[in-house]
Amino acid sequence: MKRFFTVALTALAGAVCMLSGISCSKNSAPGAEGKVLNIYAWNVEFKERFEKYCQPRIPEGVTVNWIITPNTDNAYQKKLDEALLRQDKVSADKKIDIFLVESDYALKYVDSDFTLDVIKDLGITEEDVSEQYKYTKDVMTDKNGNLKGLSWQATPGGFVYRRSIAKDVLGTDDPDTVGKALADWGKFDDVAARAKKKGYFMLSGYADDFRAFTDNMTTPWVVDDKIHIDSQVTKWIEQTKRYTDLGYNNRAALWTPESNKGMTKDGKVFGYFGPAWFIDFVMVPNSLEDPNAPRAAGNGSYGDWAFCKGPQSFSWGGTWICGAKGSDNLEIVSDVLRTVCCDADVMTDLAKTYGDFTNNISAMEKIAASDYKNDFLGGQNHISFFLESAKSIDRSCISAYDLGMSEKIQTAMGDYYNGIVTLDKAWDNFYKSIREIYPNLSR
Repeated sequence: MKRFFTVALTALAGAVCMLSGISCSKNSAPGAEGKVLNIYAWNVEFKERFEKYCQPRIPEGVTVNWIITPNTDNAYQKKLDEALLRQDKVSADKKIDIFLVESDYALKYVDSDFTLDVIKDLGITEEDVSEQYKYTKDVMTDKNGNLKGLSWQATPGGFVYRRSIAKDVLGTDDPDTVGKALADWGKFDDVAARAKKKGYFMLSGYADDFRAFTDNMTTPWVVDDKIHIDSQVTKWIEQTKRYTDLGYNNRAALWTPESNKGMTKDGKVFGYFGPAWFIDFVMVPNSLEDPNAPRAAGNGSYGDWAFCKGPQSFSWGGTWICGAKGSDNLEIVSDVLRTVCCDADVMTDLAKTYGDFTNNISAMEKIAASDYKNDFLGGQNHISFFLESAKSIDRSCISAYDLGMSEKIQTAMGDYYNGIVTLDKAWDNFYKSIREIYPNLSR
């Protein structure tokens, strides 16, 4: 049975200590845990999981305080950064204990003093993380080899398609058969043309398949302070322009009501590229005609979807949990990470409850081989489609510039797709916008 050991920060402490197997940070010494656990996040995805699996384990008398700031215009990062810079100036109950990061900007925090070492500071062991997918640890490993955060999820992606539309266009909704029909980009184009003739859009908009291309880049966005454009980026631009001109997409920007409309009962979009979190957090709620009614077939388009690999393997996003240096709740932070990121039983239940592809190899292999059924996907066990993709994810091209590059290239090329500017002008606008946020970079 897991025990709680007492660890707290104090200015009187000296060098790093070891307390019952948990490594105390440099300013730690025996004492009482803090009374407020402050968690910074950008949405309620982790909050829902925390309340189910971690909240019952929080010691009596400790209040969990959620500071949730949407990601729009980098508002979350700005608020988080301001709080981190005040970390050593505020009272104990106002200190950040846990904060979340995404892969697009993870390195900003990984290669900083704001994040605790998961193993040295929080006592997580190599055995605890032995079943996690390698890339999820690589993303959070700093330049000195220290692991600075953990994730409960792995994020291999695929193509989530509308069963009824697939039947109309291809004569079948079977995931294996549809998967073969969409097995490469040439075949994907052929189906897009057939869908168009039937009155459907293959994709909702410009950025729907952006990650399917950019996650397969073989060179980072920046090399020696020079902006590098990988061939996968130019392929995305060429395909998206062609799809826009031919009417294969609905010209919708990702995350907009128009994009979400394609997920509704009357939607005309053949499918969306995304990982498990996209299905659960975006598609499921948007599919419901009555959000207050049970999530079941017949409520909007719920149940009229299925999953296949698509033209090429990719991953998208992911959420990592970081312990904040200066936290006065190290033991609780450690237990949260162990519970939601390392416990195989929790990982299994997460997958069955939320449809997450969780960060535990054995758990996912067991579910893939089981009779598990995802109701949103018409009873399909989609986990098996993710297995090989998850093992092959390579984030060696990750950089601190990923978020800015991804946002600015999509914005600049949006004007090109809409016929507002030429391709050359779109590139000029892209480079100009990048230099405004990263003045150290050159073309």
